[in-house]
Amino acid sequence: MVMQKISLDDAKKIASKKGLKPGKVRGTEGIQFTKGKNERIEVVDWDEFEKLLKKRKLAIYESNGWMKIMKA
Repeated sequence: MVMQKISLDDAKKIASKKGLKPGKVRGTEGIQFTKGKNERIEVVDWDEFEKLLKKRKLAIYESNGWMKIMKA
C-alpha cells in the first residue's frame, strides 16, 4: 500500500464521507480521526487540528480512502 500525502481539504472530504471528525487524545498532544464515540478522544475543530498538525510536524497520508497521520 503506497501512502500519498494529501491536503487538509482532501482529508476533510474523506473524513466527511466516512463519518470521521478530527480528534485530540485527552491529556496528550496526540491527534487522530474519530467517530466521536471514544471517551479518550476529544473532538476538536479543523482549525485546532491543523495547528496541532503543524506544531507536531505531522501530515495526513492516504491510500484507497484510508488515512494515517505521520511525520511530514
